[in-house]
Amino acid sequence: MPASTSSTVKDMTTGTIWKHLITFAFPLFIGNIFQQLYNTVDSVVVGNFVGSDALGAVTSTIPIVITLIGLFIGLAMGASVVISQYFGAKDIENLRKATHTAVVATVIMALIISAIGYYSTPFLLRMMNTPPTVFKEAVVYLQIFSLGLGGTMLYNMGSGILRAVGDSKRPLYFLILASILNIFLDLLFVITFESGVAGVAYATILAQLVSGVIIFWILFRSHEVHSLTWHEMKIDKAILIRIIKIGFPAGFQMALTSFSNVFVQAYINAYGAAATAGWGIYARVDAFVTLSTQSMAMAITTFVGQNAGARRPDRIRQGFKECIKISMSISISLIAILYITAPFISSLFNRDAQVLYYSVLFLRLNCIFDPFNVLNQTLAGALRGVGDSKSPMLIMLGSFVVFRQIYLFIISRLTRSIYFIAIGYPVGWIVCCTLMLTHLRLTGWEKKIAALK
Repeated sequence: MPASTSSTVKDMTTGTIWKHLITFAFPLFIGNIFQQLYNTVDSVVVGNFVGSDALGAVTSTIPIVITLIGLFIGLAMGASVVISQYFGAKDIENLRKATHTAVVATVIMALIISAIGYYSTPFLLRMMNTPPTVFKEAVVYLQIFSLGLGGTMLYNMGSGILRAVGDSKRPLYFLILASILNIFLDLLFVITFESGVAGVAYATILAQLVSGVIIFWILFRSHEVHSLTWHEMKIDKAILIRIIKIGFPAGFQMALTSFSNVFVQAYINAYGAAATAGWGIYARVDAFVTLSTQSMAMAITTFVGQNAGARRPDRIRQGFKECIKISMSISISLIAILYITAPFISSLFNRDAQVLYYSVLFLRLNCIFDPFNVLNQTLAGALRGVGDSKSPMLIMLGSFVVFRQIYLFIISRLTRSIYFIAIGYPVGWIVCCTLMLTHLRLTGWEKKIAALK
């Protein structure tokens, strides 16, 4: 049986809590930056070397991409939680079963989701009221991207396995390599080969495939408790059910929320191609701003998962408090920087006056509400780590899907001002915070922790 002798694994059930959170989250943060570089570089390259319509084509596909991989990301999250709990409990036999079950499930889902994405692309883009000037190129980009989703899924599951045992550094190294490759291929295909939107799509999927292959090559060569072997590659039904029970609510919430964002995009698209491109820039930049929040949320999920397995509710409570403090401090600092530099950052993507107007408007209007998102993500991460995925799923769906769509439907009929459409995201965050805190007050955070004993 493989043994954990390497320093790449991290036991979070002992030691200084804030140090565990920061040292674990920092590589995730850097890694997430490079993850975002995939699509952001695509946007910068096409916005500067192809044109505004091509930029709109690439950025308008964001909600659809997240919708397609949302359920799988939930599966990867569920696998990571289950593996981290087995790791904390020192249950090596079930840890290995969970690892191999997750990998087999990944291969199956990759084939299914790629097919769905490829064939449903025109329908989904029409549903978003994608402007005619960008529709054709958006179809090309999204269909090529869909065919390459397997590489993305392999990387996310592989990195999820490593994070479950406290290793957040090696996924970062592989991702940096792939991101650099993506930048090189983007410039090669677009500038040298003049392949436009199709070129950036091919560059992205090739780079993603490299990161996925490398991380699985490492797992197969490893001698740790979480290593992979071909003869163990099968699905354990009981463990798969447990992974789905934890991961499906998170994945379903992410997929359905992203699907609802297709309709949010449709409201924005009604204001023209410049608004579409401006909203796309906002989405790309905001993804970077929220990376620290996402990284800390992932850290608290692993931290809580390991300590749940070790039956350490005292450390879970303290870890949650420290995670909130750290995340809020970082978020407020980033908001100040973004508000001041919004015009400059927007100009990096495109210099069209109308596109810049909408981009700066969306960035400044929405960023000041980001602390609400910090609280949402941290609470959801902690609850998932302890095994409660249903509560954040129901609350987030109610806020980000039901309430947000009702709000946009009503407000779009009361006014034509794009300001009120643009704050559709923040009003959902505020409602989510209210419901999440009310839920914890009624059910009791202490009761959830005590249930671990």
